[in-house]
Amino acid sequence: MQATQFLISTLFDLYMMVVILRVWLQLTRADFYNPVSQFVVKATNPILVPLRRIIPGFAGVDWAGIVLLLLVGFAKVALLQMLYGASFPVVQILVASSISIVKEVLNLIFWVMLIRVILSWISQGYNPIEALLHQLTEPMLNPIRRLLPDMGGFDLSIMVFLIGLKFVEILFQDLLRSFI
Repeated sequence: MQATQFLISTLFDLYMMVVILRVWLQLTRADFYNPVSQFVVKATNPILVPLRRIIPGFAGVDWAGIVLLLLVGFAKVALLQMLYGASFPVVQILVASSISIVKEVLNLIFWVMLIRVILSWISQGYNPIEALLHQLTEPMLNPIRRLLPDMGGFDLSIMVFLIGLKFVEILFQDLLRSFI
């Protein structure tokens, strides 16, 4: 039973990450011709294109992508509930799927930042993955850089951001415990 739960959670979480990346790419107006972006587009288009006919984008936000993200999260939680034979009301499944999505967003942001740091240490010359990570993360790091004093060539903005991200994650978990 645990192996099946692991497989379902992993597959849904991986696809959720791809959908989150799709929405994130569009929010930051990242290069869609990048090889990684092309993978994300091709992995999400079969479901997203028909959904866009019903739900248009508005104010620079891909609402169809967000709805797809909610649907994937809902399907994950509902499938896991069916696996254990438990049935939760739709509201509880929505809450659990929303929590799962927030956790996945925070997790993905952490890993994207960490990979960007590691690539900055070992990269030599132009790297399309590093360029894409730069496009995704710069909108979050620029406000921090404006607040930090000049550190003589050291960019501490990612470290400050990761500390803040961990703070938000712990705060989110504390809020969840107070409601449960």
